[in-house]
Amino acid sequence: MEEELKCPVCGSLFKDPILLPCSHNVCLACARNITVQTPDGETPVQSRASGSSDYDYMDMDKMSLYSETDSGYGSYTPCQLKSPNGVRVFPPVIPHRHCSLTCPLCHRSVSLDERGLRGFPRNRLLEAIVVRYQQNRGISSASTAVKCQLCDRNPVDATVMCEQCDVYYCHACQQRCHPSRGPLAKHRLVPPPNHATGGAASGGGGSGSGAGGSSAPQPPPATARKPATCVDHEAENFSMYCCGCKAPVCMKCLEEGKHAKHDVKPLAVMWKQHKCQLSQALNGVSDKAKDAKEFLVQLKNMLQQIQENGVEFEACLVAQCDSLIEALTRQKAKLLTKVTKEKEYKLKVVRDQITHCTMKLRQTTGMMEYCLEVLKENDPSGFLQISDALIKRVTSSQDRWVKGALEPKVRPDFDLTLNTDSLLQTILQLDFSQGKAESGPSVPAAPLLQLEKCCTRNNSVTLAWRVTAPQGSPIEGYVLELDDGNGGQYREVYVGKETMCTVDGLHFNSSYNARVKAYNAVGVGPYSKTVVLKTSDVAWFTFDPSSAHRDIVLSNENQTVSCNSYDDRVVLGTAAFSKGIHYWEVSIDRYDNHPDPAFGIARINTMKDMMLGKDDKAWAMYVDNNRSWFMHNNSHTNRAEGGITKGSTVGILLDLTKRTLTFFINKEQHGPTAFENLDGVFVPAVSLNRNVQVTLLTGLEVPKTIKQ
Repeated sequence: MEEELKCPVCGSLFKDPILLPCSHNVCLACARNITVQTPDGETPVQSRASGSSDYDYMDMDKMSLYSETDSGYGSYTPCQLKSPNGVRVFPPVIPHRHCSLTCPLCHRSVSLDERGLRGFPRNRLLEAIVVRYQQNRGISSASTAVKCQLCDRNPVDATVMCEQCDVYYCHACQQRCHPSRGPLAKHRLVPPPNHATGGAASGGGGSGSGAGGSSAPQPPPATARKPATCVDHEAENFSMYCCGCKAPVCMKCLEEGKHAKHDVKPLAVMWKQHKCQLSQALNGVSDKAKDAKEFLVQLKNMLQQIQENGVEFEACLVAQCDSLIEALTRQKAKLLTKVTKEKEYKLKVVRDQITHCTMKLRQTTGMMEYCLEVLKENDPSGFLQISDALIKRVTSSQDRWVKGALEPKVRPDFDLTLNTDSLLQTILQLDFSQGKAESGPSVPAAPLLQLEKCCTRNNSVTLAWRVTAPQGSPIEGYVLELDDGNGGQYREVYVGKETMCTVDGLHFNSSYNARVKAYNAVGVGPYSKTVVLKTSDVAWFTFDPSSAHRDIVLSNENQTVSCNSYDDRVVLGTAAFSKGIHYWEVSIDRYDNHPDPAFGIARINTMKDMMLGKDDKAWAMYVDNNRSWFMHNNSHTNRAEGGITKGSTVGILLDLTKRTLTFFINKEQHGPTAFENLDGVFVPAVSLNRNVQVTLLTGLEVPKTIKQ
């Protein structure tokens, strides 16, 4: 409860609390500190005093003490009087200015008129509660005694406070500086808040100066409080309550007409009614407070449960990971055993072969040394006597060194391959599966890429994935994204319900990052782990029947092409190139009557019913049995001697790194670099007539030496 009894400005227990129009309270002294002057005619933004409010006044009396000439009493100089904090208490008389006060809690502003802070009612109920709280906590009210603000040295306890001047006086200073005559006679002097009821402010009878006066002053009990009086009519007690202004009023307020037309009710009736309403509201708040206490107990129990479950789950996770490590260790031991067996087998075979070869070599060497000694002999008859047998032995020994005898029976390399890529990807994707939804449907979990089904072929990639649908909200589709092969931004390549997708037309010899996410009616789920897929280093492709001229005839799984027409017809390949270095060959299977087929590259929309290179969308070399030419846009250049026959091969080297095209015949470069400054997307192309049949050879290595 102590927080409710503290002023929001000073942070201490309320002293002389006043009630603001917003129902918040501040100390009277704090209200003076936060009151600010505003330019003439300016109205605070949030609120402005109106005729129906009894709260918005300006305390100008504290700033208007009459000068010596006006009052005719004493020689007091107002500008020399200062409060203990150094702020002048009585500034010179100044013209009326607008002032406003802003609530420190809700920041609602109110403007004050000439009555200033006197227009705000003192919250005597809160003041009494603070006193009771201090008594219950053993806080002495004497320790908070207010001192006189006008004593020069060693200020004594104040005995009165002027509500208009808002200054605390001791008895001597009050007689000297604030006499009860002249214009000051209308000012109201009241005891300071900590002053005992029998204090000197009243100047009453001797009963107040007896034994009780010698003890420490104590706050009056709640039952002995003086009834509150009307601010406008100090002699009148509050007896009625104005429902419109929501403030207690006296009978004179009703008689003078300020509240004559307002809805007023007896103060006791409204007191009981509001007490009943507050009690009912407290019952509801009490129930909520009880629920909050139970909820706090539940949360505190959850702390312990979370701690215990965390320890248990960590132990379970460690056990699962340890089991995986143990299984991997066992499999590692099995694989090492296989490697050891293979190694021992190879070592045994090689050692046996060394032993056998050493023995044979020793025998052969001994026989050779013996034969050499025989050859040194000069006895013809003796030589001829054994020569036939030696010749047979040497021949027989030579036959024992048959082909393969001097070759190792095993290779030093181990023909064992362990592919750990998919397992490594699975380990990297190891994560907690989505638990049971705590409330309502949720977005899908991150899909799990099935690496055993993900693959690349040529310049195409195939990806497969799976995901568990959340309860109550089925998956509506998936979004597959790939980057540009250079680590750039991702782009969507597939949106649909299938869990497997093949993407064609990618760059050769490039690494693509792929990821997938799922979505449902609730929203889009998180991305899967990223998988890296590398396209083929070299291109494998065939002729494309879908784009070929109708006179073209394809066979041998679309790798062999011929033509039914005597006119040249064009056929394209199934691969498209925009980067990298690519080489392929065309083998001449049939060559009759010296035709001139053309080989090269083209755009996908090149003309199909004329020789390759006659339009601006093809770059080609056409060749007969004696010579060749390069051709683009029907322009013939670089005639070169040398042609083709049946069995010849024509090679095409497309280097999109250098943006050049070069031709080969029978593995030898034919002519200089044919075309330069190539840019864009190209497909392999051939044009031929019925006198020629060729077969496409792909997946070949790039020639090492190239002439410029």
